[in-house]
Amino acid sequence: MTDAKTPTSLDGVTALYRRFRPGRFAELRGQDHVVRALQGATRNNRIVHAYLFSGPRGTGKTTTARILAKALNCEHPLDGDACDVCASCVAITKGSSLDVVELDAASNNGVDDVREITAGAWHGTPGRWKVYIVDEVHQLSKSASAALLKTLEEPPSHVVFVLATTDPHKVLPTIRSRTQHLEFRLIAGDTLSTLLHDVRGAAGLDVDEGTIEAAVRLGRGSARDALSALDQLIATGSLVDTQPRFDELLGALERADTAAAIRSLALLLREGWDPEQLAESFVSDVRQIFLLQVAPDVADAVDTDRERLVEWGAQLGLARTVRILESVGRAMREMKSAPDKVVVLEVTLVRLARPDLDHTIEALDERLTRLERGASRVATPPAPPAPSLPPIGATAATSTREPTPSSTAPPTPPPTTAEDRGPVLASAEELRDRFLSKVVPRTSRAAQLLLRSAHVRTFDGSTLVLVVPTEELRQNTDRIQQGLRGALEHEFHSPVDVVWEVDPSLPASPAPSPAPSRSRKPVPVDEDVVVNDDDAVVVVDSVADHLIAEMFPGAEEIS
Repeated sequence: MTDAKTPTSLDGVTALYRRFRPGRFAELRGQDHVVRALQGATRNNRIVHAYLFSGPRGTGKTTTARILAKALNCEHPLDGDACDVCASCVAITKGSSLDVVELDAASNNGVDDVREITAGAWHGTPGRWKVYIVDEVHQLSKSASAALLKTLEEPPSHVVFVLATTDPHKVLPTIRSRTQHLEFRLIAGDTLSTLLHDVRGAAGLDVDEGTIEAAVRLGRGSARDALSALDQLIATGSLVDTQPRFDELLGALERADTAAAIRSLALLLREGWDPEQLAESFVSDVRQIFLLQVAPDVADAVDTDRERLVEWGAQLGLARTVRILESVGRAMREMKSAPDKVVVLEVTLVRLARPDLDHTIEALDERLTRLERGASRVATPPAPPAPSLPPIGATAATSTREPTPSSTAPPTPPPTTAEDRGPVLASAEELRDRFLSKVVPRTSRAAQLLLRSAHVRTFDGSTLVLVVPTEELRQNTDRIQQGLRGALEHEFHSPVDVVWEVDPSLPASPAPSPAPSRSRKPVPVDEDVVVNDDDAVVVVDSVADHLIAEMFPGAEEIS
């Protein structure tokens, strides 16, 4: 960050962002790369005839253009910077200088508007340089852009054009190619915080740290927006009136309390917040929680607000934070065309609080993560007999279990010699068993979660047909297809095609199994146990058995 001096104050102006607009390169915040380029150019007299300033709104593009004009025409420049006190600098600050011509292309975008200002480019000027500042240049019409291009191609030697835009890709390539392009960036949270503290001291404002933190957060990287937010906070005297608070909603999602999540949303709506505005603000807060977990130096939150969001990140965990971002992001897209935007947001919150209602891979993964974190000693009921169309969750041992003796099904006698047997070929049942016992364990956890809701319809060694009960599950199969094919090829030493089908008649998961048997005898320390509400202890083989049984009742673990 450039070493900043006390912000410049303009007499008779009340808006903070105008009163404390930077007047010199030394006062610019958060755009060091731009300052180095421009101040070096003015110091060494290496000015180009056209500049293109691009970047988000409120990051100082127009202000920097005026500072450049000051530095070029300053009567007493110092190290390539303006003095900001001479007659030329004061005139530019007040907007009365004949050396600076500004055009707002957002409202004056016709060819006549451009011709009117460029016609005077060849006339003399009181200062050394005549500076044309065209704001939102991308909004010029085609004919206006062509007129501007003509002047840029053959500019007078004493003229400098500064074109400012929030969308440089919409500027004609022929114009961009004739300019020196400088990109402005969003300002970091700590830089904005320092700016607001300086303004508080210079203006004698009676505001606390919480108000400054709120203004920084509302600024979202824009110095102008942060100062405007501080003005609004001072005027209202309340943080509640300027931004929604999501602590209750986050707490409800963390506790998986559906009713509390809906009540929290309803309360925010009764306070007058628009559903889309709520979703946008909520995503903004959750994004900070996400950044504080994966890249704290990138997050904009500061001071107590940063501490609060760090604590929420520890409670939610990274997986759930990412899922909230993705889910609410999808909801924001759906809300744009939804007849009732509130319903979209309510359904999203319910699915976030209840992952069992969401069939995406992320939701299944979160359910397993919750169980892993919350249950270190748990039990699983014995698995029921395999259904007629067995799920992939059934073990190979179950599939090859000896049939019950029956008078109607006599055993097939084995061949007596190798010649009688002929070439040894794997049966469909053997292929299926190898898939269950060898292939599935080699896939990722996400793949195994989805495969446990699938059924093997046919498998002939070259093509595997899998069936799932819902179209939503089938759409998620693309994420596991590559890993599944790799595991199949590893086991069968040849490529295997995987075909997915949907059969709504299949159950979403196997039927619940009978209650587990209980025992009150002492349990060896190398076995996993669960203590139920009535203090009965159930012995199981592993914690993983219980996790799978909790998520997919009745399924059998693959050994």
